[in-house]
Amino acid sequence: MQSLAQRAAKHLSEVVREAICLKDSERALVIFDDEAPLTRILVEGYRAALPQGDFVDFATLTPDVVLSRINALAPGDVVILVQSTNFRLNEFRLRIELFNRGLKTIEHMHLSRMSEDQFETYIDTLAYDPDFYRPLGKALKSKLDAASEVVVECAGTRLTYAAQMEDSKLNVGDYSEMKNVGGTFPIGEVFTETQDFDAVNGDAMVFAYANSEHYVQIVEPFPVHIEKSILTAPDAPEEFKKTLELIQADEEVIVREFGLGLNPAVGKHALINDITAFERMRGLHISLGEKHTIYPKPGLKRKTGRYHIDIFIDIERILVDSAPIFKDGNYCV
Repeated sequence: MQSLAQRAAKHLSEVVREAICLKDSERALVIFDDEAPLTRILVEGYRAALPQGDFVDFATLTPDVVLSRINALAPGDVVILVQSTNFRLNEFRLRIELFNRGLKTIEHMHLSRMSEDQFETYIDTLAYDPDFYRPLGKALKSKLDAASEVVVECAGTRLTYAAQMEDSKLNVGDYSEMKNVGGTFPIGEVFTETQDFDAVNGDAMVFAYANSEHYVQIVEPFPVHIEKSILTAPDAPEEFKKTLELIQADEEVIVREFGLGLNPAVGKHALINDITAFERMRGLHISLGEKHTIYPKPGLKRKTGRYHIDIFIDIERILVDSAPIFKDGNYCV
């Protein structure tokens, strides 16, 4: 029977070969820690996938030494971050610093949040099939970019985006037209937002959200009301109401990101605790709060918005200009 590390090695080889497109002439530096069991499994998988890779334990090195190892790399080489939590390196945001140096990047973060019964699910989210992700992502982008109306239907509710959407962004492992190669894994997402906040009105059902410790909570679906992109939820669980109050203390509870997750390995049927990974689940998530730096909007300054909190919608159908793009639990483009 295949071990978790062997399964991880197979999927990580796919990521390195098919998504990151690492060449034989390019080097790989894996920066890791060994605090969490899942971190150790992934490192073992990378050792098998990258037998010529350079592996360094973050805890045993000073920030200056870590930077010196990074400085020794050339543009096109890859740095892989395998983190039980999230590495800090002086004032640098490490992934951004790597991109600025022209280095390919694979980032796994918050691996300590996954419980043992979720290890297999997380590893399966790393499986990469370009023939699945790339055509589906491009088809959804084409539909959303041309849409004049998007409708989200849940059991007994309807939420309408009665305006054009912003230019959709892809996270499908195709970096051929992007400045930076790589990012946070797992992948699988198409995201956008409305061009007109006044045009987003209606109701939806929420089945999951992150608690105060950033762990995903799956709950009995509850209704939310959205009027001109402002969300209220009088019948929500108390914990979710506290999240809304936290946002309201600083800014409006505005619905911004419209994110279509593509990853079939994770969802209501297969939970992983980390919100960053769970948002790749096949289905719809939307963000609450003013923070979304990708799309500038009048009256919302990119650097002042504090909150971007994802919630997960219990969708039955999504329609673009009256034609379904999601139904019966799957995409239909």
